[in-house]
Amino acid sequence: MADRRRRRSGARLVSLASDVGSVYAAQMRAVLLATVPPERIVDLTHELRPGAIGEAAFVLRPILARFPHGAVHVVVVDPGVGGRRRAIAIACRDGSVLVGPDNGVLAPLARELGGGRAFRLDPRRVGVASRVGTTFDGRDLFAPAAARLADGVPAARLGAPTTYRQPNATPAHRAARSAAGTVVHIDRFGNVLTDLPSSWLPPRTSAIRARVGRRSVDLPLVRSYEAAGPRRLVALRSSFGTVEIAVGNGDAGERLGVRLGTPVRLSWATADGRRPARRNRK
Repeated sequence: MADRRRRRSGARLVSLASDVGSVYAAQMRAVLLATVPPERIVDLTHELRPGAIGEAAFVLRPILARFPHGAVHVVVVDPGVGGRRRAIAIACRDGSVLVGPDNGVLAPLARELGGGRAFRLDPRRVGVASRVGTTFDGRDLFAPAAARLADGVPAARLGAPTTYRQPNATPAHRAARSAAGTVVHIDRFGNVLTDLPSSWLPPRTSAIRARVGRRSVDLPLVRSYEAAGPRRLVALRSSFGTVEIAVGNGDAGERLGVRLGTPVRLSWATADGRRPARRNRK
């Protein structure tokens, strides 16, 4: 036991992201600290929206894409904990390993890291002798698995091969002068992020029409929040690489009355400058 609890200076980086808040996250970190040096543990965030699987994947994807290859990433957004959903580890092609619930949150992250093979975590192989209740796999299964992975144990030794679940959301799609998707993130400022790639907009687009839920609005496409001006509703090419709707010095989510999953349809002018025939105003 003493050897197992000795910290390994050469351990892989372990990142933690969850919706559980700082108190529960501290319990996961405590498990890791038994063997993983504290400087090798990175708390990304523990304030993800509770149970928001798709939003979590959206905001974490660009973060993990910039991490050094070979890290172990624990993601705990797990509304089905204690139920039939599986606990898995995905060994990605870049050498990274994702650990978490098989509810769709890991699939977009695995795709970002090159895809990979999944293994269903077996508590016996992980080395979990006992568990307290059935409601905190982040502490009782995912963190112990991450500790072993950080120590160099291959994911294949922690469970049998399996498949992993894809998100339930309908993917965004586009036509010649329009695109349809959903709201996937509303940030702390009230900016509304869609899953519609900003690269789908023609290069010289200066304005778009957006139908957000039941509301239709005409939006200038600007380069910065400063360019929006006070209280003006605008569209931007966001730092996530998708179309964003914002209000200068205001809350676009509140103004539009949107929530996660609200449908969004965009349309724009043709190359000759003609706009769609119908014009709706707010």
